[in-house]
Order: sequence, then structure tokens, then C-alpha cells
Amino acid sequence: MITKIKDLSRLCVHTLTTKPWDIETCVKNYAATGIKGITIWRNVLENKNLTDVKKLLDDFDMEVVSLARGGFFPSVNLEKRELAIADNLFAIEQAAAVGAPSIVLVCGADPGQSPEKSREQIAEGIIRILPAAAQAGVKLSIEPLHPMYAGDRSAINTLRQANEMAEMIHSEWVGVAVDVYHLWWDPTLKAEIQRCAANNHLFAFHVCDWNVPTTDFLNDRGLMGDGCINVPEIRSWVEEAGFQGYNEVEIFSDKYWATDQHAYLEKIKYAYLNYT
Repeated sequence: MITKIKDLSRLCVHTLTTKPWDIETCVKNYAATGIKGITIWRNVLENKNLTDVKKLLDDFDMEVVSLARGGFFPSVNLEKRELAIADNLFAIEQAAAVGAPSIVLVCGADPGQSPEKSREQIAEGIIRILPAAAQAGVKLSIEPLHPMYAGDRSAINTLRQANEMAEMIHSEWVGVAVDVYHLWWDPTLKAEIQRCAANNHLFAFHVCDWNVPTTDFLNDRGLMGDGCINVPEIRSWVEEAGFQGYNEVEIFSDKYWATDQHAYLEKIKYAYLNYT
């Protein structure tokens, strides 16, 4: 059953959603408008003292939901694969320092090899960083990306593939992230969300909308209600599967980034309450 969202208590906003703002501005303005959940993109942590960032988050009573992003494991080049491992280990350190309980993995792909080979390297990469993640108490969320990204951004393109990988690795620290932008089209989505429940590994839920027409496949996401995704229905599926975490607003939009971000934040809240 689809129920209407009543308040902002489960609203999380990704810092990249309000890309023009730095981490300090995001935290202060999210908190001022009643938003308590934040997913931190690593770009806003560059050249920052992470102890100071953690204090800022604590001072404004913000709850860090995730760190975005890790992954990009596959490559035909061994040196690049090793660099990816090092970067993911650093991401785990960053997550622990700012109090993020999980890292979203955009798993990667290399057009110079088959998707199957890239998936093998993704699994190998996750297994290699898993001990460090477990030691730090940081979960790893495999995020399937829309098939349009299969050539270079992720060889994990369906929730079924993500579920299969999480089940194969079989660790309480490895699960999946469901993003409606990437998965709304999949006729098996409801069944695969239920499969997550059976294995208790649905770690994150991301919302936005698919504009029609879409003018840019990376930076033209819509606010909930702008496009064609039935976000409330998918939300009802994840809630029926036992998910009780935050609904994370993750929007890449040149259009919205060019607007006043304070007014945009109010639009996010309205769309969250009325179209999520």
C-alpha cells in the first residue's frame, strides 16, 4: 500500500544535489530548513580537515547517511586497478572519519573488455577492500547503474546483478543501493527488491525523476514529480521489504544547479512531501 510521506524525518539530501554549495554551506542550510540527513560526496571533502567536518556535522545535529562514492574497480590495466583499491581504502578512512556508516559503490567498467570481465574485477575489488571496511564499521553498497552507463561507468546494470554479487560475497558489510533513476524501467524490480529483503542487504534508497525528454543523460535528472518515474510505488516496495532508512534525494541537474539553491531546497522539500 502506498502511503503519503508526512514529514521530513526520513529526508536525506546528497551534497551533489546542491552542487554549488560547499560542505559548510550544505550542512548549515540543510539543518536550517529542517533536513537532518546528509550524504556527503567526496569532492566537498577535498582539502578539508575531517575532524573539523565531523565537528560541524555534530554541531548541527546532522546524520551522515552515506559517503559517495567508491568503486570504479575494473580496468584492463593492472596499475589502474591497484590505484582504485588504494582510493577505495582512502574512502573507507574518510567515511569512518565523518561518521558515514556506508559507502556507495559506483562499480565501474572498462570498454576495452567484456562486461563479464569487468564484473569479475568488481567482485575482486570489493573482496579486497572488505576487511578494511568491516574493521572500520563501514558498509559497502553496490549501486546498479542504468544500462546506458554499461560501457564506462558500471558493469552492474540491474538490481539482479547487484543482488547476485552481494549474495556471492556473502558478508553483512556488503549490500545494495536502489536508485529509482537507474532501475525504474526494470520489469523485475519489485521481485528483486523483495530479494533484498530476504537477504537483509538493502542499504540505501535514492530518489529523483526521469525527465521526458531527457536532454543530458548525466546532468538532467528531475525533481520527484517532474518526470515519468512512479517514485511512491517504488518507495512502497522498499518499505514493504523492510527498509526503514532515509529517502535520499540525489539529483544531478545543470538546470537546478543554475538556480538559487535556497529556493531549490524548498522545491526539494515540496517534491519530497508530495511526489515521493
